[in-house]
Amino acid sequence: MSDASSQETFIAHLVELRDRVLRAVVAVVLVFVCLMPWAGQIYDLLALPMMQALPEGTRMIATGVVTPFFVPVKVTLMVAFVVALPVVLYQVWAFVAPGLYAHEKRLALPLVMGSSLLFLFGMAFCYFFVFKMVFAFISEFAPKSITPAPDIEQYLSFVMTMFMAFGLTFEVPVVVILLAKFGIVDQAKLREARPYVVVGAFVIAAIVTPPDVVSQFMLAVPMWLLFEVGLFLARYVSPVDERAGDTASTDVTPSA
Repeated sequence: MSDASSQETFIAHLVELRDRVLRAVVAVVLVFVCLMPWAGQIYDLLALPMMQALPEGTRMIATGVVTPFFVPVKVTLMVAFVVALPVVLYQVWAFVAPGLYAHEKRLALPLVMGSSLLFLFGMAFCYFFVFKMVFAFISEFAPKSITPAPDIEQYLSFVMTMFMAFGLTFEVPVVVILLAKFGIVDQAKLREARPYVVVGAFVIAAIVTPPDVVSQFMLAVPMWLLFEVGLFLARYVSPVDERAGDTASTDVTPSA
């Protein structure tokens, strides 16, 4: 292929990438604009686990002048991204699919969808179970002589950290399956690594969670159990044969 043709192909890929990113951004922005009238209610929903743990009549506080506006906006933008995630994932898939081998296509789509769902399940588990127990534990442990009044910005930072920690934790089965699929680590070595995984899970939980036993256990135990789930599913995964003669797909990139 000549230098001119290579340059034209590279530019075409850049244009395609720009279009895909633009469509994904437009989808997120449209959902964000539609949700903005309910930004306050969306934040109230996010703050509900904390409000239920606080003493009756206690409210959260905002120490910044513009914090009561920007914090609900940030939460609404996060929710808009989650709602628009199918469109974002489709744009990613439409861009990379034409360059994948046949066996990679068969693996990539279930992998992307499965990992996305697991991340959302991790966030849901954190919101409905972890927050309830952690905030109740902290509230009961706090001295009766103080009145807790959490700052909304610090609360958002805490929530985002926990969502990220539990979302990534729920990706453990995907990681284990990929390690087995591509022959990076065989199943026997994965089983032998079980004690190290258990210790590592508690070490990671101690680092990323608040300094309370409840949240640490609620992150470490699911991490270990999800490793076991991935180990069980890896039994049914055949390693990729790198000698297979698959060739890259020549399909035209789908447009949407």
